[in-house]
Amino acid sequence: MLLNDDDWREFFDSFARDAWRFEAQPTYSMPREQENVARFLRGEGKPPGHNARWHERVRGYKATGRSVGRVRVVRRPLTDYQRYQFAWGIPGNIEAGEDIRILDVTQDDLGLPLTCRDWWLFDDRRIAHLNFRPDGTQIGRDGYDGDVAPYRERKRIALERAVPFEEYVKGLGPLS
Repeated sequence: MLLNDDDWREFFDSFARDAWRFEAQPTYSMPREQENVARFLRGEGKPPGHNARWHERVRGYKATGRSVGRVRVVRRPLTDYQRYQFAWGIPGNIEAGEDIRILDVTQDDLGLPLTCRDWWLFDDRRIAHLNFRPDGTQIGRDGYDGDVAPYRERKRIALERAVPFEEYVKGLGPLS
């Protein structure tokens, strides 16, 4: 089932307990982020209110007893986008209440199918695939009606092997 913008928002917001993302793209080419990525790469400061809409949503979910989390898959060296995300995006998301962990697969894929497919798992029972072009441009989202057991298992492995973001970045040095 293809999820257009309105359908996606409704699909996403209807979770009862938790929304969890497996984030595997090495880079994202989202039009609304391009200027901020360019600013980061030029060494400019983060603009006020960066990612504020997402932070408001996360706080709203938390206020109703729901949780949002993700595991961010990386391979070293980090891409420019990942450095931007680590410096400007993830810290604010965590401050808003999102649980973000890093899974470094530079040395070992841990038996996970690392095909650069991103997906969300809602309440351990509903899946949404996020579809991207090779350059990281999102081209759509679709609800998945198949067996969710393999996704639950991938989530278990990812959470077992990932480390909290703050722990991972301690050894990275400067991101800019």
